[in-house]
Amino acid sequence: MAETIRRGMLFGGAATGIFVFGIVMAVLGTLFGLPEMRARLQIDMAQQGNVFLLLFMGILVSTLVAGPAIDSIGNKIILVASSALVAAGMAGLAYAHSFRGAAIPAVLLGLGGGGLNTSTNVLVSDLYGEKRGPMLNLLGIFYGIGALCIPLLAAVIAGHFAIGPQLLTCAGFAGACALLFLAMHFPASSAPQSFSWREALRVAQYPGVLVLGFLLFCQSGNEASISGWTSTYVGAAGLGARTATLILAGYWAALMAGRLAVSGLLEVVGKLQLVLASGVGALIGAVILLTNRSEAMLVAGVLVIGLSYAGVFPTALAIAGDTYRKMAGTVFGLLFAIALVGGMSFPWAVGQISQRFGVRIGMVVPLAAAVGICVLAWRILKSEKSIEVASQGERGY
Repeated sequence: MAETIRRGMLFGGAATGIFVFGIVMAVLGTLFGLPEMRARLQIDMAQQGNVFLLLFMGILVSTLVAGPAIDSIGNKIILVASSALVAAGMAGLAYAHSFRGAAIPAVLLGLGGGGLNTSTNVLVSDLYGEKRGPMLNLLGIFYGIGALCIPLLAAVIAGHFAIGPQLLTCAGFAGACALLFLAMHFPASSAPQSFSWREALRVAQYPGVLVLGFLLFCQSGNEASISGWTSTYVGAAGLGARTATLILAGYWAALMAGRLAVSGLLEVVGKLQLVLASGVGALIGAVILLTNRSEAMLVAGVLVIGLSYAGVFPTALAIAGDTYRKMAGTVFGLLFAIALVGGMSFPWAVGQISQRFGVRIGMVVPLAAAVGICVLAWRILKSEKSIEVASQGERGY
């Protein structure tokens, strides 16, 4: 009983941490949909893309560093430091009045958010070895709730409170999380082990690994682009800031609902078929989003995109785990690194294109990437038998 209570408390801490990471992932996309924030920072769309680039650079760096650090010093220090970095980033954004003023807070948010994401997932994975899959899925729901809360909150209090106090409230919550983690007792660190680039280069030669990597590159870039630019795109279509944030909230709600449904769908549909169908759905949603300006159709496009995105990333990782069990850790590390490069580059590309040609043309980026996902998923599906044969050889069968 005592062990169950202890694990429950640690899971509660992890859920709180991933909730904060959800806030980090949603906050910039929400803020840039508010005319007040864009005017205060005096930024154009290219600079907005640069801010997203800095956020994801921070996430990439901390993701690569946090894993080995957790193995060496445990989760506690990483969780405390990451929460403090998020608090500092939120506070910095609250007082930012220029692009330069927002740049450092964006990096801090990325560094802290990446650490929280890595550490909370590692903690739950270690705590629930026998129920790892379901508990990690449950953890992901708290991420979605955190991401959903930000645009909903912004829509509800729009016109009643300034941006600064909202960001300071988020900073205070992240700071409280740091104190919570400081007071908690965590399991001791495991034997030190780290992500090896030599091993990564070796497993990159396995059949299908790089195809999965490029698929996740496209998917991560798409998720970052839609979450970061939807409110700006809707605002450019002539709808108000409150409507734009509510439509963004609809995307996060659809993504969360879709991930709740994925487990059930996988009982009747194969993993590769689900990824391909999700890619087709994402393509349809992107077409709806780009070819319509009415509120109803923009909502429809965003909901289709959110539901379609839900199954791609976790299912592709499951395919990798099933296929390359012997080197799953290294394969996952390589796939996450490739995916985060997509997360960095796509929102930046949307910003550069939007500044020159308009945000509607900029949003062709996730449309093109959805085509890429369909092509790559089809290729994996067609070569499934050869991948299975290769994986049997890799497992030593």
